[in-house]
Amino acid sequence: MAEQVLHANLAAGRWHTLTLDEQLGNIGSDVGRAIRAKAQSDDVRLQGALERALELLDLTLTDERWRGPRLREIARAREVVCDFLVGDNNYESNGESLDAYFFAYALAARRDR
Repeated sequence: MAEQVLHANLAAGRWHTLTLDEQLGNIGSDVGRAIRAKAQSDDVRLQGALERALELLDLTLTDERWRGPRLREIARAREVVCDFLVGDNNYESNGESLDAYFFAYALAARRDR
């Protein structure tokens, strides 16, 4: 069975026209939604927001512009998000630190407009 694409317009190529700041800032919106859902023990909202965030992270990982150290950072960010939201939290992250990480990119994207 084919996997459902949640961000069809972005997956069709538009995502790769955004800057890294824009990509990670947008991902942060869904990560923030997932964090709030987790805090409220709302597993349905958590699952939906996490799926959207992971789809966008995966699209970012396929962006050829981010090869090298940036790619490793994006992959690690994906790992930390999963670890905190649905894993054992081995990285000892918290919602505030994840929000702050992605919010910095959203601010940078807005500043660069």
